[in-house]
Amino acid sequence: MKKKRKRIPRFKNEDQVRRFWSTHSPLDYEHGPILTGNFFPKLKPSTILTSLRMPAWLMNALRGIANKKDIPAQSLMKLYLSEKVEEELRGSSRR
Repeated sequence: MKKKRKRIPRFKNEDQVRRFWSTHSPLDYEHGPILTGNFFPKLKPSTILTSLRMPAWLMNALRGIANKKDIPAQSLMKLYLSEKVEEELRGSSRR
């Protein structure tokens, strides 16, 4: 006999999500909201959209490197930017 699964409640923020799942098993709940994208209806995205102008040769070089690494060019750019920012922040804390 199949066990009836409960509906996942709606959460207002990530803290509520963490508290809930720390005391509940996901196996007891339906997974529909996760797959339909309605899991966090009031949660604001933590990323921002930005536009960046760069020379064509630089974009082409990034795309070539990304292709060799088999990752999207945007992911490679974010990786390179985060590495450089972390390096700068570490360097400025030593001064």
